Amino acid sequence: MAPRFFAVLGVPLVAGREFTDADRADGEPVVIVSESIAQRLFPNGDAVNRKLWWTDALFGAPQPRRIVGVVADVDDENVVPGPALTVYHPVPQMGVAGRLFVHVSGNPDALVRSVTRLIREMSKDQPVERAATLEDIRAEVLAPDRLNAFVLTGFAGIALLIAVVGVAGVLAFSVSARVREFGVRLAMGSSPRHLLMRVLSEGAVIVTVGIAAGAAAGYAFAGLASSHFESVRLPGALPVLGAAVVLGGAAVIASLMPAARASRVDVLRALGTE
Repeated sequence: MAPRFFAVLGVPLVAGREFTDADRADGEPVVIVSESIAQRLFPNGDAVNRKLWWTDALFGAPQPRRIVGVVADVDDENVVPGPALTVYHPVPQMGVAGRLFVHVSGNPDALVRSVTRLIREMSKDQPVERAATLEDIRAEVLAPDRLNAFVLTGFAGIALLIAVVGVAGVLAFSVSARVREFGVRLAMGSSPRHLLMRVLSEGAVIVTVGIAAGAAAGYAFAGLASSHFESVRLPGALPVLGAAVVLGGAAVIASLMPAARASRVDVLRALGTE
């Protein structure tokens, strides 16, 4: 990485300093590490000026490198950012560089020719290709995850629709089978509001039992899968609570029509039915 690399990308410097022009090939080997590495290797918080051994064929024989800075984690490969274990080296000490980052305030596409011409003036044989913004690169990297999220959202919507239709169908069948009961209740002085709330409560009981059974089975299967696949993680309490709220709201909406039908039962017709 070159001087001001992190400033150009907007990555916060947590401790220490960025690379400078003094970090040359004949100088002291230095590195900058991500915050996750600093916390893992040096839990007491004094990563700066400590030594880090880096073994890699690209850098030759292993040698200690002094940590001169700590920067915030940068995870651009996942929809939900996670810990990033990253070690940054200055370009002069690496000997190779593959990307050039340019910070602009206007249209970045308008500067591609100017930047290319400037690079050609410095090295006419240097190839320049795949000019793109960081937003475009991130969108390309996250495209598979976004596609998976879109597909899963579609299946979740279909499942929610099936649940709504199922609750509404069960309650509608229950109301049609209990017309005489509702007529008797109304004749004995029960209010339509009471019948409405009664049917809504029945719908709430159905969805509550379903949520409890689904959560228990889901955690059981997730625990079993996580023991065989490292990428499977148990869902947190917040997603489960959010799903329960959505299902509960859907159940109430599905119960409204059968409940309204029960509260509008004609007493004379209901008592005359067999």
